[in-house]
Amino acid sequence: MEYINKLGSTKRLLYFFIVRQKITIKNLFYLNRKHQHLFILSPPFCGSTLLNEIISSSKNVSCNNNIGLREGQHLPIAKDILFTKDRWNNKKQINWKLIHNIWNKYWDRSKDVFLEKSPPNICRAIQIEKEFPNAKFICLVRNPYAQIEGKMRRHDTSAKEAAELSIQYLKYQKRNIEELNNTLLISYEGLTENKKNKKKAIITFLPELSNINTELKFNAHNLRAEKNMKITNLNTEKISKLSKEDLTIINSVFKKEESILNYFNYQII
Repeated sequence: MEYINKLGSTKRLLYFFIVRQKITIKNLFYLNRKHQHLFILSPPFCGSTLLNEIISSSKNVSCNNNIGLREGQHLPIAKDILFTKDRWNNKKQINWKLIHNIWNKYWDRSKDVFLEKSPPNICRAIQIEKEFPNAKFICLVRNPYAQIEGKMRRHDTSAKEAAELSIQYLKYQKRNIEELNNTLLISYEGLTENKKNKKKAIITFLPELSNINTELKFNAHNLRAEKNMKITNLNTEKISKLSKEDLTIINSVFKKEESILNYFNYQII
């Protein structure tokens, strides 16, 4: 899968075409089977790819994209609609019936659970629930300082902008938790430090995931050079990379929004 992810756009399109053809033939035998839609709602750089891999370890799960960041927004056609410069505009108008149809072409109907994970979904989850009325949502959050480090390092974002975005992500997530019908809140810290407890919580939330495996080594990208890692909390390493100047700027933003940090049990450093 890593090899495929590094291929050029033409070869990626060929890969997805082959995947789609195989699934289309297979799905003919499962047209009337009922399925559970599961959405991971997460800001970027919060461990959603890791969580996706963990959930996908279940034989009952079909993820609509199994390469790279494992996001439905990167699939052919969907990419032109979802992965645009304005993808974080919560007022962006999206034809969800069309997106539903596209994703259906990549979900394996022989599985019980259809999984989707694209970070911008957190700002339009209410719309998604209307299109997928039986959906369940796992809301993932992470220590905002660690999340900000990832945003700054990977996108060359300033400390101020990254901090402001981090607060906005948490506000979106708060709304999702309070307004969506079926949600489970999980923190990156809980997922990495208390695997057994969070595994139990996930299975209680969605019994079809009873055979997920949290003891595997996962490919989710991280700041270390290791290609595959067991579930590990990298927060301390990430936060230590923030300079004192960065922390001063970040805290100037956080002090104005301390209530949203407290909502998720995070404190100002």
